[in-house]
Amino acid sequence: MKLILSIALCLYITVPGLAQQAVKISAAPANVSEDIGSEATPVDRIKSAKGFKVELIYSVPSEKYGSWVNLCADDKGRLFVSDQFGGIYRLTPPALGEQLKTSDIQAVPAEIRAVNGMAWALGSLYVGVNDYEKKIPSGLYRISDSDNDDQLDKVECLRAMDARGDHGVHAVVPSPDGKSMYLVTGNTTKPTELAETSQVPQVWGEDHLLPSFPDGRGHNRGTLAPGGIIYKVDWEGKSFEAYASGFRNIFDAAFNRDGELFTYDADMEYDFNTPWYRPTRICHVVSGGEFGWRNGAGKRPAFYEDNLPAVLDIGPGSPTGTTFGYGAKFPKKYQNALYALDWSWGKLYAVHLEREGSTYSATKEEFLTGAPLPITDAIINPNDGAMYFTIGGRRVQSGLYRVTYIGDEPTDLVTGNAAASDSMELRRSLERFHGKKDPKAVSEAWPHLASNDRFISAAARTALEHQPIDSWSKKAFAESNPPTQIQALLALARAAGVCPQHRTDDSLPVDSATRDRILAALLKIDDAKLDQRSQLVMQRVIQITLNRFGKPDQSTREALITKLDPMFPSKSSELNWLLCETLAWLESPNIAEKAMVMIESAPTQEEQMQYARSIRMLKSGWTPELQTAYFEWFLKAANYRGGASFEKFIQFIRDDAVASLSPSQKKSLKRILAKKPVKKSAIENLGEIFEGRAVKKWTLEELSAAAKDGLKNRDFDKGRKMFAAAACYACHRFQNQGGMTGPDLTTAGRRYSAHDLLDQVINPSKVINDQFSSVSVLTDDGVMHNGVIVNLGVKRNSSTLVLNTDLADPNERVTIDRNSIEDLRVSKTSPMPNGLFDRMQEDEILDLLAYLLSGGDEKHEFFAK
Repeated sequence: MKLILSIALCLYITVPGLAQQAVKISAAPANVSEDIGSEATPVDRIKSAKGFKVELIYSVPSEKYGSWVNLCADDKGRLFVSDQFGGIYRLTPPALGEQLKTSDIQAVPAEIRAVNGMAWALGSLYVGVNDYEKKIPSGLYRISDSDNDDQLDKVECLRAMDARGDHGVHAVVPSPDGKSMYLVTGNTTKPTELAETSQVPQVWGEDHLLPSFPDGRGHNRGTLAPGGIIYKVDWEGKSFEAYASGFRNIFDAAFNRDGELFTYDADMEYDFNTPWYRPTRICHVVSGGEFGWRNGAGKRPAFYEDNLPAVLDIGPGSPTGTTFGYGAKFPKKYQNALYALDWSWGKLYAVHLEREGSTYSATKEEFLTGAPLPITDAIINPNDGAMYFTIGGRRVQSGLYRVTYIGDEPTDLVTGNAAASDSMELRRSLERFHGKKDPKAVSEAWPHLASNDRFISAAARTALEHQPIDSWSKKAFAESNPPTQIQALLALARAAGVCPQHRTDDSLPVDSATRDRILAALLKIDDAKLDQRSQLVMQRVIQITLNRFGKPDQSTREALITKLDPMFPSKSSELNWLLCETLAWLESPNIAEKAMVMIESAPTQEEQMQYARSIRMLKSGWTPELQTAYFEWFLKAANYRGGASFEKFIQFIRDDAVASLSPSQKKSLKRILAKKPVKKSAIENLGEIFEGRAVKKWTLEELSAAAKDGLKNRDFDKGRKMFAAAACYACHRFQNQGGMTGPDLTTAGRRYSAHDLLDQVINPSKVINDQFSSVSVLTDDGVMHNGVIVNLGVKRNSSTLVLNTDLADPNERVTIDRNSIEDLRVSKTSPMPNGLFDRMQEDEILDLLAYLLSGGDEKHEFFAK
């Protein structure tokens, strides 16, 4: 039976720090050009930071101008815009408060299409073409005026490139010194011919000790390292240097005043709630940088030393444009911000960077957000100091917008910057050895291999990897300082070894002598004297050595087991990740029992899944009881939730585990192997610890009073277990684990006092985060849908809205055609359930509170004994 409602088409949202606005679904935008037949998102459905004004200056007729994805300004302040599947257009921005007319838009006569990146330089327009309809070659082009009539009509293909899909050739970014440009490419762009001076050493590999999995749904199956590359290119397009690599799908990049490059890399939403999921993130792109994208389940976590961490994790999304606010008539804070655009969530983030050593730390702010707002690119126009941004892509309705500041803060132009820090200068001095052989490189890089600054350490190691191995390998083996030696051996394993998946000639012998010397040197190191990072690096060196050089002899394998077995388990989940994998590969007789203890005690599904993955091919140390417990875990894991490939990944692990059984083991385990899982909700699956407990309705006053003097000498491990037991991980991310359908709580301690955080849990509907508000959508067929908006416009050639209808399961979604929506309104009830404390004891609540407020820092004063 159809549900028919007659309710006002209004949506009221209040967000701290953003202008309060009423969103009327049926409202038309004000001051729209009369010649516009179809409308982009009206400005009353866009929320902006305080003091900023958004104008819709043009709704793009799709049948005439397509769907705009890129913006660029020439040296006269005119704007170029590009249609993702069509040509380029030029326009002069109208005066403030005025609209752009169709008659003011000129088609660029050059025969070019599918431009995904543009830069004006040296009197020409340089563009990145990503034409996956294959009508012209993808690659780097130059468009110029052949006869000085102010019309771009000459097209030169500087370098054709093999690219496919959305992850192809994207932005063109001029270097700060004007001597070169940087070309941004995604991970389905095959590496082009590289200059010998490339900053990235061509020693990349998959480097999985245990076999990895491709994506469960087959996405990019067979696409291997190096992933997305940022190239440094001369203006004639002759020399292509791989400047940095290991990205998934980067669309744009931007330089700050320090001359440092930043990009916004994509996540893989199919990986939600797996141990290898990496959120969209802001990366500081440095010379020779490796950022760790690998196919399927092979993505490198941030703690792997052989890749660099992000400056800032953003969350789920679809990254598009990036730009700095330089030249804008904005307050100083916003002039200095890096703007990062998210197409699917309709957000424009202002990222505020602070220097930290040789790199940066960062925080994010939602500068603009709208629904729908498939935002594609943004630039600052130096002529009027305004920001211009486009929405569009995938043939959805496109529009051009302008953002100006009308608040009370001063907007004086910020110029110059502080001198580079000593750390930054040091890193740059090491980077000058990237891409060339230099007799000074080894002596200058060596003292900095063990730097506490990972970006300096990586720069030093990369400098080594560019030098002849014979010039520094003996020094690596003779080094007496363990942290330095471990870093040198990491460089040696990468430079001298060849990843099996990238070996072009299997007939060539493996360098077993180098393998044995590396392992012998590592076995001599007293790991008890190493700090946490050096322990992680050492384990990673062992893995890369075993992967690239193959199995050592039995005595060496036994020596490694003797050394590593007492270390597992450790207090570090990161170290446990590596130890469990290596011990399983070595067929340690004790790892089956130890890993099963960890699976049973680990509070998060990510940790459990990682241990289960690590022992799936293990043949040693199993008892019937352990094997039964292992396959019982798969019955439990069948109720875990994640992205679109999650169930397939669990299946892959189980399939490998079954294949590793002997015929007699399969026979004895026949009953458990045939058993089907009992379906439970994620909340039921995680909350079993509270079964049978009486309910107590805690008040805010009671717990706030207890917290005043009760947050000392708390139990870190119990707090973490309570976070899992209360099903918090089902929706919330914390310390790079957990769900994506609720706010990330890692920094909750910076935003909330103990009283306020308790208030949020006890009274979840008091203040609801806009991004995670539940909505009710009535469609024209009378059906009511309830859920949280998680994606917008995801289907090519259509305009859709996606709801997550079960916060504990990110894969429970319904896709709705926006044109069918009769009514949409935000619920005043939070999707977060009431009564999460009802079955907890006071000490458990205080342990959980301390864990949250500490940000997961075990050394926080809350846990001091």
